[in-house]
Amino acid sequence: MRHNTSGRKLNRTASHRKMMYRNLVTALFEHERIQTTVVKAKEARSLAERLITYAKRGDLHARRMAARRLNDPAVLKKLFEDIGPRYAERPGGYTRIMRMGGTRRGDNAELAILELVDSTARPKSLDTEKRKRARKILKAEEKAEAKQALEEVAAEQQAAEDTVEETVDETAEAAPEVETTEDETLAGEPEATEPEASDDADDEDTEKK
Repeated sequence: MRHNTSGRKLNRTASHRKMMYRNLVTALFEHERIQTTVVKAKEARSLAERLITYAKRGDLHARRMAARRLNDPAVLKKLFEDIGPRYAERPGGYTRIMRMGGTRRGDNAELAILELVDSTARPKSLDTEKRKRARKILKAEEKAEAKQALEEVAAEQQAAEDTVEETVDETAEAAPEVETTEDETLAGEPEATEPEASDDADDEDTEKK
């Protein structure tokens, strides 16, 4: 008989069980709503409520005790800065288990949702045929707009390249005319005559005499 024996073994070793519970409560505090089996939800609920009580205390020892059970420092910070103050006036009962009424394929385990009371998480809604059709139409429109934008960009690039080629051709045609004009101006200018050095030398000799 299992008298005074609490806890479920879940066909796992002790280390495996502890790590599984740590993962469950970490995901619960991160997303504030998780889906798991009913048995696991009942076991994780006790640990989650104990950690929320640590967060309500808020001292250093409580933070260290909670850090031993959580895998993510960001989730630990959220627990003490957001979740703990949220339930400051609540004496207990921070979580809720809702049975989904269905079983899991493969092992036929009963499924449930474990969530925080007054959580900000929204349940996922199933897609209807209308929403699926609307999503397909939206994707098709986005693809058409993206294709049109690419075509416009390609047309602008082609127009810019054509403009550059026309400018280069015009510059190449105008360059020979400028050269011929410069040659003509150089040819029309009279050549500068240098003074004769012999006349200056004769004048100097005359002054000396």
